[in-house]
Amino acid sequence: MSSLFQKVKARVGVMTVGHEPYWAQFPGLKEELEGYGREFEEMLRKHDVEVVSAGFVDSVDKSFAASSYLKSQDVDFLFCFLSTYVTSSTAATPILNLNVPTVLVALQPRKRLDYRNTTTYMQLVNDNICSLPEIGGVLVRAGKPAAGMIVGTLYDDPRAMKELQGWCQVANTRRAFKYAKIGYLGHTYEGMYDMNSDPTAFTAAFGSHVQMLEMCDLAKLVNGATAKEIADKLDEIKSVFKISDPFIDPVTRPIKQEDLEWSAKVAVGLDKLIVENGLTGLAYYYRGLDNNEYERIGSNMVLGNSLLTGKGVPLAGEADLKTCAAMLIMDRLDAGGSFAELHPCDFVDDVVLVGHDGPHNIKISDGQPIIRGLDLFHGKSGSGIGVEFSIKSGPVTLLSISQTASGKYKMIATEGESIKGEIPQTGNTNTRCKFNYSVSEFVERWCSAGPTHHFALGVGHVGSKIRNVAKVLGIEVEVI
Repeated sequence: MSSLFQKVKARVGVMTVGHEPYWAQFPGLKEELEGYGREFEEMLRKHDVEVVSAGFVDSVDKSFAASSYLKSQDVDFLFCFLSTYVTSSTAATPILNLNVPTVLVALQPRKRLDYRNTTTYMQLVNDNICSLPEIGGVLVRAGKPAAGMIVGTLYDDPRAMKELQGWCQVANTRRAFKYAKIGYLGHTYEGMYDMNSDPTAFTAAFGSHVQMLEMCDLAKLVNGATAKEIADKLDEIKSVFKISDPFIDPVTRPIKQEDLEWSAKVAVGLDKLIVENGLTGLAYYYRGLDNNEYERIGSNMVLGNSLLTGKGVPLAGEADLKTCAAMLIMDRLDAGGSFAELHPCDFVDDVVLVGHDGPHNIKISDGQPIIRGLDLFHGKSGSGIGVEFSIKSGPVTLLSISQTASGKYKMIATEGESIKGEIPQTGNTNTRCKFNYSVSEFVERWCSAGPTHHFALGVGHVGSKIRNVAKVLGIEVEVI
């Protein structure tokens, strides 16, 4: 990934908690437990987060100090490592004071005790879950339940490590919205009621600022692109995309050199728009008129948009702010996240085609994506280049972000499979998707949940992670 678009890592607080009365009774116990805490911190550092350690906390006084320190470090998330039995006051005090999502971690060193040779010391070393009910119960009583819990062993426990990785991805997802600016360029596509968004409601739900932009902002940067910048972008485009001949669809045409050069110039302008405004994502649409400059820019953004989306800066067409958020979530869960909608069903193979005319996430493409010349973009103004690919075969997840009758945001997700097979060669992306129901029943269930017609399409089954993201953001979620 280019350093210009480097993702911001979550600042993850971690504290190892213990019980001070044990130390005088069992010499060496504190030092051993501190060591396990340091090992857990090293595990966290392997999962692409910035670790902020509050050290070993074994009394209420130290818990107050840990609270003060972690607050000063502006942590986004907290892992509380239970090294042995601890009183709830030691652990809960910082958790309640910090008021950030917290995962309680109880990973004992041994898979089981050597029962015939176990001493009290050995039991205390492996007493990690002993206070878990106490602390979890206190947090529920306080109205601030733990975001999650990880129970298992410190060594050779793939399940626990998978959960730890998943929570780090959730932390990074939450962090992606914090102090973020999501650009809003132009206006929603005329008549799409489901696309309309209230920027204030968006900020209230996600904590991000919605930056209002004009087409003149982008046009200025496009027109300021240098010959070298355009040449470099052309090289990038040719290294990523495969240029294809026209298909039987009469709207397809050969790609002309001027098409490529103009798309490259627009892509340079888009890069600069993201960097100069410090944007984490962008929702955009502008109709344009009579082949004017704005129409020519708007109809040739798909190559630059797809490149940026693959670099972790999601761009959502038709000014779909909610799906931009869905794409950002999917990207930070390492699932990719392409801009998509439902296309025709194949009732013979029992699949539905899923795709759109852009933008797409290049890094989850099944092979090298194809670009074709298009005389028109159906339902839109202008002509230019279209991107055509299917995402990787295997597990996939769909995520829509919609709104309820009360205006509250709601996540809707489902898991399925991307199936290899033929797709239309019309210059638009399509993926053959199959779900746990017949295709008819799936479409009925999905649409009955109240989604927007756009959604983010990602690889892997990440429904459980989406539930956790929704939990830490305080947003309703329905998994189909």
